[in-house]
Amino acid sequence: MHLHILGICGTFMGSLALLARELGHTVTGSDQNVYPPMSTQLENAGIALMQGYSRSHLQPHPDLVIVGNAMKRGIDAVEYMLDVGLPYTSGPQFLADYVLQGKHVLGVAGTHGKTTTTTMLAWVLDQAGLNPGFLIGGVPQGFSQSARLGGDYFVVEADEYDSAFFDKRSKFVHYHPRTAILNNLEFDHADIFDDLAAIQKQFHHLVRTIPATGRIIAPITEKHIDEVLDMGCWTPVLRTSINSHVQAEITAELVAADGSHFKVLQQGEIQGEVQWTMTGQHSVANALATIAAAEHVGVSIAQACVALSNFAGVKRRMELLDTVNGIEIYDDFAHHPTAIETTLDGARKRLGERRLWAIIEPRSNTMRMGSHKEGLAHSARIADEVIWYQPQGLDWDLQPVIAAASNSAQVSQSLEDIMTRIKNEAQSGDAVVIMSNGGFGGLHQKLIATLKAT
Repeated sequence: MHLHILGICGTFMGSLALLARELGHTVTGSDQNVYPPMSTQLENAGIALMQGYSRSHLQPHPDLVIVGNAMKRGIDAVEYMLDVGLPYTSGPQFLADYVLQGKHVLGVAGTHGKTTTTTMLAWVLDQAGLNPGFLIGGVPQGFSQSARLGGDYFVVEADEYDSAFFDKRSKFVHYHPRTAILNNLEFDHADIFDDLAAIQKQFHHLVRTIPATGRIIAPITEKHIDEVLDMGCWTPVLRTSINSHVQAEITAELVAADGSHFKVLQQGEIQGEVQWTMTGQHSVANALATIAAAEHVGVSIAQACVALSNFAGVKRRMELLDTVNGIEIYDDFAHHPTAIETTLDGARKRLGERRLWAIIEPRSNTMRMGSHKEGLAHSARIADEVIWYQPQGLDWDLQPVIAAASNSAQVSQSLEDIMTRIKNEAQSGDAVVIMSNGGFGGLHQKLIATLKAT
């Protein structure tokens, strides 16, 4: 079958393309923004990519069009698809119909940490010899690509974003997981959800699909998840906590304040410990959820701890790109105030008194709408120096964020100005964290090249 994917370079759709290719289908795709790492991964898999959304991309006619959720009415390829009556479906529906049938699905949901936790869980099951299939909304370290079919188990990043212009349900409603991680829940995706209650309703739709013989894993401190479960829950819930003194089934006892070393307890008894390269309490919380999910399919806590101690992480999640003249350059995907805060907190605890720079592009749809602007200054307070990038198309002024900052902060409208400042002011021992959920105009490699040239 010839499949054509509209919006193929999105993290979800790109991973789906790899699965379709592994199933034996001929896969082509179109996208407006083609950039690494996803474009490189697809091209290496032999998938032909086309720039833009021309109707010519659908000629000759594919057997099925898989429509990404960024597609809208009025796009040339979409209008052509509808006019001539081409068969089409959403990405989540294709995944449910062609990949997930007959498998034990482990879904990872939550506002933050989905990609990292999904990768952790796939890694733990893989190390335990279970040969899991997986779909990860990013490019994992430790696996050759972001998706594979695998065997009886399938780990999926269960996103709450909508499925397609013709299906406004959250993606995760299609997946019917037997093991479900609900990591956290905050307001996000202001472009499709009016308020937190609207997101909670979708999360409850997910809860309704989980069988009574399954398992839901949730932190004991997340009241917004508790409110979802209070709407009705028919599945046993296992609670986790990063505080070993809290009454939860699986807890952590920090050995290192930055989260790089911790013990894992079950019902108060130590079962294992993790020493790894990850930092931050959010990483520890993700690990506990992973351990609880893996235990549900027969992987012991001790086994999971050993596997996590060898976990390599995910690209663009506090990924150290290079060290130039003693200056560390990191890439991070943070796109929400909470993600910014927890990432910088982990970095601070690891760096100690060393100077920490944060360069932040408010690029997500919710950021562009200004829904989180009140919390941005506070979220970046841990950094010594903050540079907020004001890109074209941002509908609000970042100056009030600067005015509310308790640390050194400035706004820049030029990547060149950002690079000049880092080149002139950063010193050996400093760490520079570049935060964006997009390509940031290639700032990462441009900055590295600039520093190497000095």
